[in-house]
Amino acid sequence: MEETSPPARVVLVAAVALIDADGRVLLAQRPEGKSMAGLWEFPGGKVEPGETPEAALIRELDEELGIATWNSCLAPLTFASHGYESFHLLMPVFACRRWEGQPQSREGQELAWVRPADLRRYPMPPADLPLIPVLRDWL
Repeated sequence: MEETSPPARVVLVAAVALIDADGRVLLAQRPEGKSMAGLWEFPGGKVEPGETPEAALIRELDEELGIATWNSCLAPLTFASHGYESFHLLMPVFACRRWEGQPQSREGQELAWVRPADLRRYPMPPADLPLIPVLRDWL
């Protein structure tokens, strides 16, 4: 029989592809001091106990970017499942084209509106990379 390592802790994180009227997607750069600092990612964050992924995104978008959106504006798009060294990331990804307010950096992170064809130019965490072709095909 093969030896198996203990199961990895599963971390549930929700992310969103905010899509503007020109079809560009918003990326946020992970700030210094956070793991994977300097890499670009889709906005979002950890889903807290008792919270749905949609509720987590609505909260995170308000906290991180100062914008408001609603459950009805979050369309399930795809998901990422990626094993890191100390945990396994499960990340539902939503598409959102409607929100109130202008996204602005509230946590010191750089923001960039990126055309789908240019997403590969931005270094991303390993879990985000498989999302690029899905977004390019969808948009």
